[in-house]
Amino acid sequence: MDLYLWLKSLHIIAIIAWMAGMLYLPRLFVYHADVPVGSPQSETFKVMERRLLKAIINPAMIAAWILGLWLAYELDAFRDGWFHAKLTLVLVMSGVHGYLSRCVKVFAKDENTRTTRFYRVLNEVPTLLMIGIVILVVVKPF
Repeated sequence: MDLYLWLKSLHIIAIIAWMAGMLYLPRLFVYHADVPVGSPQSETFKVMERRLLKAIINPAMIAAWILGLWLAYELDAFRDGWFHAKLTLVLVMSGVHGYLSRCVKVFAKDENTRTTRFYRVLNEVPTLLMIGIVILVVVKPF
């Protein structure tokens, strides 16, 4: 039981870090899209985006996946319907993560063509996925 509690604690910590980054990175894009290419502000945003992705979001996602699969194994959750639904949403979240990583590269090359409105909408996607994931884990509706 002690192992399970440690895994669960570390998984929650990893999820909090991952989600913090997933919620903050698109917000940086909103501001970055409004500044002139090559400006000091644009260069600062590039550094902030790259560091957030490499130092926080990527390691947190990897830890969340490893710990989450380990927990699922410990709980024998692989045959539960709620877990399949949760796993699907986590896969979508990982896809959004990949898309945000691509956006960091696009901004780094000064090739962004998206508007601040696009990034404002994109900023809501991780929130909606997170709500669904939490409900599935806590309520286990099926």
